[in-house]
Amino acid sequence: MTGLEKIVQNILDEAEAAAQQTISAAKREAAAVEEESRNALAHQEEETRRSAETAAAESLKRAQSAAELQKRRKILQAKQEMIRNIIEKAHRSLDSLPDEAYFDFLVQLAAKSALPQAGEIMFSPKDRKRLPADLEARLTEAAKEKGGSLRVSNETRDIDGGFVLVYGGVEENCSFSALFEAERERLIDLVHELLFR
Repeated sequence: MTGLEKIVQNILDEAEAAAQQTISAAKREAAAVEEESRNALAHQEEETRRSAETAAAESLKRAQSAAELQKRRKILQAKQEMIRNIIEKAHRSLDSLPDEAYFDFLVQLAAKSALPQAGEIMFSPKDRKRLPADLEARLTEAAKEKGGSLRVSNETRDIDGGFVLVYGGVEENCSFSALFEAERERLIDLVHELLFR
């Protein structure tokens, strides 16, 4: 389990109770719509009882079907919104990690992303200003395991966190936004499975 998955799992644990409350609220709202439809039908049946028994039964069936469809839609919307919020919260939580945990995570990410050749690593201006003194040595050690090396560049990139690797003029965007976008579908599936299995 990667550091990103651990963060997502922690957020999922916090969000699970909220998820159940949101789904319950959506179910209650759908039930209220269904009840309102039933009340309207009961009134209509009262007025047209003799000649509309068949029409009333058909109307009830359609109303129940419509209420059920609306209920399913509201539940689906609530689930999608919760999943989106959890992933956004996970994304934001990376930037709010304490410096030590943040740069430990970046070293792990660099170890996964490094190529077996000499390269440079560029950070955001914000991160560049707060780099730990031993970070370049840790990055070099991590890259060495893949048969390469990494040097911290004096240049920066306008990214939200993470880094950009440069090998022979070719850049690999390992910013948090790029990573979350690349893993978007997998994260959606993971969060959905953990919340709604």
